[in-house]
Amino acid sequence: MNINNRRYTGSKYKLMSWIKGLLEEHCVDCNSFFDVFGGTGVVTASVIDMYQSFVINDFLFSNEIIYKAFFLQEAYDQNKLDNIAKAYNEIDKSKLKSNYVSKNYGDKYFKMEDAKLIGYIREDIKSKKKKGEIADKEYYILLASLLYSFDKSANTVGHYEAYIKGKEIRTDFTFGLIEPIDLQGKNISIYREDANKLAKSIKADIAFVDPPYNSRQYSRFYHVMETITKWDKPSLTGTAMKPPEENMSDYCRSAAPKTFEDLVKHLDVKYIVVTYNNTYNSKSTSSKNKITLEEIKAILEKRGKTLVFEKPHQCFNAGKTEFTDHKEFVFITKVGEKDA
Repeated sequence: MNINNRRYTGSKYKLMSWIKGLLEEHCVDCNSFFDVFGGTGVVTASVIDMYQSFVINDFLFSNEIIYKAFFLQEAYDQNKLDNIAKAYNEIDKSKLKSNYVSKNYGDKYFKMEDAKLIGYIREDIKSKKKKGEIADKEYYILLASLLYSFDKSANTVGHYEAYIKGKEIRTDFTFGLIEPIDLQGKNISIYREDANKLAKSIKADIAFVDPPYNSRQYSRFYHVMETITKWDKPSLTGTAMKPPEENMSDYCRSAAPKTFEDLVKHLDVKYIVVTYNNTYNSKSTSSKNKITLEEIKAILEKRGKTLVFEKPHQCFNAGKTEFTDHKEFVFITKVGEKDA
């Protein structure tokens, strides 16, 4: 599986050809790239050929593991991983005991037997790492592979805010391996930090900024991935089986404009590239953007000359919200340069 083979709200995968063209034309003489809100990691993966050094950051534990699996240039044994994957797929699910995943997510997010296998595999990956049977990179690959594998069969619309009720849950979980990316000698630093704090310590040529803009907290949207990644087995509550709140972003609250301005103010870069979609007037309060297009432009123009580009684009829609004339915007600010 490649890095884009997962379902993720706000993924820029289908827009990357357009975005790369804008970067090539308007961000000149650049060698380093700071992916401030890395999300799926698709943006960094798509521009690997364009720059020499990279910084990628996201505050989700699951995304950090995924970055390490795909991007860290550490040794791993492919034959070992192939054999482990083969063994996982040969397990008789019907003979497995109940475990944390099956007790909490069985016949909800996954078919019960699939949930037992997912829980078994997660525990086995942890055991292999503890016993020293797998290297760090192999651990990251196996865990990311588990996340990608169960995401393909999860009984959801593409996130874990809720599971689909009232229909048969398909039984098609199989364990597949992700395919790490060869950086060909390039450098990458991976962080799981508050973006506003990290921005004060990073220097790069380009900062790519794609924050959450509405009230949907990503730590809650992807809580199943977070819980299985951390594997601290918290008590889960509610119909959606969520853990206690953590990693709640101010970008999803009324403080978003002020938080965004603080970030932009402290970016030490030549160019600031911001993506934005126009759901500010959405009928759904959860989809409605916390920052307006006008606010973003005004904040960016304080740092330098800002160009705005737009493209029609079908946004994420779980079926409850009607969007018309949806567009994706890209702002490119040349820091320090003012309009004539």
